[in-house]
Amino acid sequence: MAEGGLTGAGGAGLVLASASPRRLELLAQIGVVPRSVIAAEIDETPLRDELPRLHAQRLARAKAVACPHPEDYVLAADTVVAVGRRILGKARDEQQARKFLALLSGRRHRVITCVVVAAPGGKTAERVVESDVTFARLEAARIEAYLARGEWRGKAGGYAIQGFAAAFVRYVGGSYSGVVGLPLFETAQLLRGLGYPVP
Repeated sequence: MAEGGLTGAGGAGLVLASASPRRLELLAQIGVVPRSVIAAEIDETPLRDELPRLHAQRLARAKAVACPHPEDYVLAADTVVAVGRRILGKARDEQQARKFLALLSGRRHRVITCVVVAAPGGKTAERVVESDVTFARLEAARIEAYLARGEWRGKAGGYAIQGFAAAFVRYVGGSYSGVVGLPLFETAQLLRGLGYPVP
């Protein structure tokens, strides 16, 4: 739990409905410090035939609802890595992370992040940001070396673009911060639009 931050109308603070240290660091880049950080405990299993964009929207909305703070702003987000219609969630284990990286090798994939902001009084706004990422071809030895670092744990698609996997990325189109886990431009717009001060 972190304490601090700016306040909006009526002294309302910001609650980050995510335990992701990446999202906390990204918010700090734009001068936003949540009053509190709460891990939203929800089932992230995709529904049958659920499309990646709809999956990200459903989970982000569920996270916002799971952290009810009617007197504060609540910011929730979910990031999905997708190859076509296939959703690559957080790898369960090293074997699944290996399969994800082999699938992404030499291919373009999409990273979809949905951001939801709930304001005091119940008004909400959301934005879905989609970015394209292309990986270089990854030899088995490079994949094994990456897996050995353990960076795949807790990461959608089994990789972190802000870490050692940056060396795999040939191209990024769209929001880099969205690929990391929170599109900052769009997040700032949502917060300002609902009355929360963003420097």
